Amino acid sequence: MTLDRSAPARDKVLYALKSHGPQTPAQVAQRLHITEVAARQHLRRLVQEGLVESVERRGERGRPARVFATTEAAHARFPNTHADLTVELLEAVRRTFGARGLERLIAERTKRQLQAYRARVGRRASLPDRVAALAAIRDGEGYMAAWKKAADGSFLLVESHCPICIAARTCQGLCRDELRVFQSVLGTDVHVERTEHLLAGARRCAYRITRSRRAKDAPR
Repeated sequence: MTLDRSAPARDKVLYALKSHGPQTPAQVAQRLHITEVAARQHLRRLVQEGLVESVERRGERGRPARVFATTEAAHARFPNTHADLTVELLEAVRRTFGARGLERLIAERTKRQLQAYRARVGRRASLPDRVAALAAIRDGEGYMAAWKKAADGSFLLVESHCPICIAARTCQGLCRDELRVFQSVLGTDVHVERTEHLLAGARRCAYRITRSRRAKDAPR
């Protein structure tokens, strides 16, 4: 998900906090190329609207830093794919067909999702290319996804927003199967581990992607 350059400045501040986590006014200013005074003004307005809150972040040294973070109310400002209707449909399926029927519905969704992702990722030989392609798909679906290579050679896929979060709270099988989709799309030569989870109270979902031992030991 990308933000239109013509978007209001306060939306850009909110987007920066959502994408990159709690930040000081100085960090917001640097990220958005605005003055710190302007950043403080936008943050103050967002606090008044209940979309941002000020919290203390303790560092290793010195006094705790005062940073700003998005609130639960801010989630509604980001894409949420027909949440109410989706929850109603899931509950209707559960009532009508039972837990087994709901599992069949999730399995069918997973099957179609996997087919679509495989078609777009293709047969890229390079793991970075596969991770980048997957991140692009997820970003386009509203997950505010990004990826990077870590110092230890692993890869980190981060999703700062979940457009199906409300539905996933109702039916956690959706999250369970998405992890399986990632593993299948990226290949048997890698291992995918969820290290942060929105539904577990984290501010985002994050996945650590490492090469499998077999792939590391294979001759080059």
